[in-house]
Formats: sequence, C-alpha cells, structure tokens
Amino acid sequence: MYLYFLINIASFSVPFLYSFQKKMNFIQYWKSVFLAILIVAIPFLIWDVWFTSIGVWGFNEKYLLGFTVFNLPFEEVLFFFCIPYASIFTHFALLHFFPNLGLPKKVVKRLTILLISGSIIVLFFNYNRLYTLINFSFFAMLLIYSLLCKSSILNAFFITFLVILIPFFIVNGLLTGSFIEEQVVWYNNAENLRIRIGTIPLEDIFYAFNMLYAAIILIKEFKLKFSKQHDK
Repeated sequence: MYLYFLINIASFSVPFLYSFQKKMNFIQYWKSVFLAILIVAIPFLIWDVWFTSIGVWGFNEKYLLGFTVFNLPFEEVLFFFCIPYASIFTHFALLHFFPNLGLPKKVVKRLTILLISGSIIVLFFNYNRLYTLINFSFFAMLLIYSLLCKSSILNAFFITFLVILIPFFIVNGLLTGSFIEEQVVWYNNAENLRIRIGTIPLEDIFYAFNMLYAAIILIKEFKLKFSKQHDK
C-alpha cells in the first residue's frame, strides 16, 4: 500500500490545479515559489537524513514505494515539495480573498516576543532532546529575525497558519498513525517532548511553521527581485 506517496500527490494536486485559476493566477509566481521551496528543502533534507540515520525518526516500509533518495524514502523527499506548495498556496489564496487579513502590529510584536520567550524556556529545560532542541532553536531564530527586520509577514501568517493547520492535522495525523493500523513515520520519544496532539508530536507543528515561514520570507524577496528584473 503506497499510502505516503498517495498523501503527497493528493495534497499537491488540488492546490496545483487551482493555481491556474484566472482571477488569482498563482502560477504566475511559480519561479519565486518553487525556488523558495527548493532552497528551504535543502537544509530540511539534510536535517532529515541526519535524524533518520541516528534514529530520531524512521519510516514504515509497509506504506512506501520501496526506493530511496539520499537514504530517505522517495516519498519523504517528495514531502518537502508537495506539502509546502499546498500550504503556501493556501496562505496566498487566503490573502487574495481577504486582502486585509492580518493582526495589528502591536499584537504581532507582543505575540512574537511571547513565543520567543516560551521557546527559550522550552530549550532551557529540554536541550538534551534533539528534535526539540533544533526545532525550537530554528523557531526562535526565525521570530527574532522577524523582530529585527520588522517583517510584516507574520501579521497575516499567524492567522493563515491556523487555517493551514487543519489539513496539516489530517495529513500528519495519517502519517503518524491516526485512522490506520500502523505509523507511516515513527518518532523516538526520547528526542522530543513526548507531548502529542492525537498522534502528532507537538514539535511537528513548529517544524511546519519553520518550513513554511522560511519559504514565504524567500518568496517575498524573490517576487521583488524578479519584478525589478521584469521592469528593466
């Protein structure tokens, strides 16, 4: 049963088809989107290869096609392109239909500082848990970057990410054992907080935030760069 592959394709196919919808025409930004996803995928794939090799997480061959790339299941590599595309499409679709979507700057600043502080506390007490350590470190660094650069992306992303979490819980729930006999992806609980939302490790939510927010930062930069080149 090739469940992991089917999850990837199902997650990607509908958003990709709607990318050609005339009013939104999301496909016009394909160069910025795919370049950003690729760049973010590289460190995440390196992270993935490392964690798989030392047993922080692993994969159930029962649900895989059976061939690997960089010692990772092909489906796992595909994940870093299919799921971010679907999630990023959702983010920009919401902004298209609700152009004024966003939290006030003061609220975003306070929430960002609160999340950074919370991450530091988590890291202080759980520095010996590898998944927790790297995940929350990356999360804190992204938020610090946002504060220092006075980025406005979080104003809307804090809201759109909550919407993205709905399909995230379905997809990641399936991958971690919800609704099926066995897990597609298993986790070594010695390397995480052992807090699960259903079958999903808490860290996975921050992992998704890190991957998507980093990509959206790059997309914004690339869109500006490519538009300037087009104007010349």
